[in-house]
Amino acid sequence: MSTTLPTSPKEPKPLTSYPKTKIKVLLLENIHSTAVQSFKTEGFQVELFVGALSEDQLKEKIAGVHIIGIRSKSKITEAVLERADRLLAIGCFCIGTDQVDLAAAEKKGIPVFNSPFSNSRSVAELIIGEVISLSRRLPDKIQEGHKGEWNKSAKGCKEIRGKTIGIVGYGHIGSQLSVLSESMGMQVIYYDVARLMPLGRARACPDLDTLLRTADFVTLHVPDTPQTRNMIGAEQIALMQKGSFLLNASRGCVVDVEALAEALRAGHLGGAAVDVYPVEPEENTKAWKSVLQGCPNTIITPHIGGSTEEAQEAIGLEVSNVLISLINTGSTVGAVNFPEISLPYGGEGTHRILNVHHNKPGVLRDVNNVLSEFNVAAQILGTKKHVGYMIADVESIS
Repeated sequence: MSTTLPTSPKEPKPLTSYPKTKIKVLLLENIHSTAVQSFKTEGFQVELFVGALSEDQLKEKIAGVHIIGIRSKSKITEAVLERADRLLAIGCFCIGTDQVDLAAAEKKGIPVFNSPFSNSRSVAELIIGEVISLSRRLPDKIQEGHKGEWNKSAKGCKEIRGKTIGIVGYGHIGSQLSVLSESMGMQVIYYDVARLMPLGRARACPDLDTLLRTADFVTLHVPDTPQTRNMIGAEQIALMQKGSFLLNASRGCVVDVEALAEALRAGHLGGAAVDVYPVEPEENTKAWKSVLQGCPNTIITPHIGGSTEEAQEAIGLEVSNVLISLINTGSTVGAVNFPEISLPYGGEGTHRILNVHHNKPGVLRDVNNVLSEFNVAAQILGTKKHVGYMIADVESIS
């Protein structure tokens, strides 16, 4: 079911040569109302879908759309992009962008934006809650209580104070989790492929194996890349201490869930918390199956790491603002697959020109030959792999 929302009755001040009231925005997966309101305030036409769309549905709906907003379930493939005849930008209202064919979007000159910061706190808080829950064996205790069992025992239940948490991926989420863990009295170690400054008393590990052998809790916060797929399998789990815990709130392809389930049932691991899976339903269902179901002391959640009201509101505002800035000023700051440039407003008496071109010799010369007929007040250029992008302000001709 979709809803087409009316534009604001007040005609916005014209900032673009193309009427803003004709700009079409397609938002999928129940994106927060802050984004909807931001687009409506600009005068854009907004169509909102509660759920995700399949590839075939997207190929049909994307024609004529200028901006599309998605979360993690909708897949913007090369085949979908081939049908995008007017698409100016893609907004991922989440951290990850692996659901978009970034290379295909770049070749078509379509910048892709995401929200790298806004749900970091929500994910970090969830991990802290799960670390405590696993250490106190709450998943098992909760199940026993629902079955009518009263099993008061301290066996296997421990404090997290003084324990070591190993964070794999020390980015926005991992570094914030580092601070929260240390405030709970934990020792923090981390591993990242990049050299990053440790916060507080955290210590970097020279390699992943060292972290796995040392940590009481191993928590994963890495992107989906060829290097991270199945980075935790049977061999890596065997390196972990007996009775230790594994937590994954990054991407479902990072962990071999079959190997994880085997280690849990065999008693090598003391428990696990998993929020992401190799294959996830496109919409809510009561018939979902996972090999992890029924494993001892195991928390399985439906990809809710960033699903708090505060995070979704902040994401809606953050991503809609960068998309609006692109339309109004041409700014691509924050794009993950596109040259990141912006140019301050030239003021009255100037006209802004945006030019996307193939990044190859001779193109810029041809562009500048065209601009030579005008007085250029300001100009900036950026390039990235296959694409070049230029913003230029020229003085208006009276």
